[in-house]
Amino acid sequence: MSPVRRSTAEREVTVAGPLQEAGAPRPTSRDVARAAGVSQATVSLVLGDKWRGRVAEPTAERVRTAARELGYRPNLAARNLRLGRTRTALLVVPELTNEFFAHVYTGVARIAARHGFGVVLYPSPDGIGPARDPFASARASLDGVLASSMASDALATIRGDDLPLVMLDSDPANSLGAATVNLDLADGMRQVTEHLLALGHRDYLHLAADVDSWTFDVRAEALARTLRGTHTAVRRVAAPLNVEGARAVAEAALSGPGPRPTAIVCDDDFLSAGACKAARRLGLRIPEDVSVTGFDDLTLATAVEPELTTVRLPAERFGERAMQSLIAVLEGREPDATPLPVELVVRGSTGPTQKRPAPRP
Repeated sequence: MSPVRRSTAEREVTVAGPLQEAGAPRPTSRDVARAAGVSQATVSLVLGDKWRGRVAEPTAERVRTAARELGYRPNLAARNLRLGRTRTALLVVPELTNEFFAHVYTGVARIAARHGFGVVLYPSPDGIGPARDPFASARASLDGVLASSMASDALATIRGDDLPLVMLDSDPANSLGAATVNLDLADGMRQVTEHLLALGHRDYLHLAADVDSWTFDVRAEALARTLRGTHTAVRRVAAPLNVEGARAVAEAALSGPGPRPTAIVCDDDFLSAGACKAARRLGLRIPEDVSVTGFDDLTLATAVEPELTTVRLPAERFGERAMQSLIAVLEGREPDATPLPVELVVRGSTGPTQKRPAPRP
């Protein structure tokens, strides 16, 4: 007996859910349609996430429930062959040791999963700089690329000239991508600076990241702009983005000639942790002798004592917006370019300035 030919819609299947018995027929989209009392076209719209404006919400939920109970999932490989897409995005980050980028990936992956995309996470080997192509032919393996400005140099090899690109944390005026997703970093630094000004601080040390990147340029510019006309002194020193490197630079700056700053404004929480270690080594109290602020609100911010006043960056929401922007570009829509808001979290590392700085040891 010859096998029964199935329609294209029926062939669009994968293995069933975990409760399907071994050897049992795989459920088809026709089975889902029958169980939900709808057409196969409706099933395709709902499970392809193209139902909004075409299918009522209760009907869409009924289709999803039927698919879940039957253990049916669309065969993305077959669909991708027809669409000419792999439904795979590449997320390029400068490093994996910073939890900020782990949270960004979580947000990207959450939205990707809702739209049937996979995400490949690729750290630039040297953090910042050129990277080898992680694929034999990236352009044949990907639908688009998401990349942090700190890893933008890695894109020349990976991306080529024809893959849709969404840049994260990058200068919108000079972006390499079809879309740019940003956090309101300038407002975050404004909030930090106004907080310290309100506490009476007029002598600042800016512990800046020793990285040539737009994201850190924005912070420096916002600090200078907010302090303009306030009769304050600011000294900027660059430090590597790690605790011990920051400690060494901060310790040298705090023990150098001239008036000691009463506040240390740091570009990153790791720099802030280094600044706190430097202050303690010099016998300075935080915040009585010197206030310290950070940027990111990583786990580290509440591991130090006193806990760190810092700017909370919504990393997961940032990742979600990035993937939403890539999908919009692929679908020919205009992505949302509004910077995501950030929040100053005030903790114990900042306090009112003393009238006179403590004498140098």
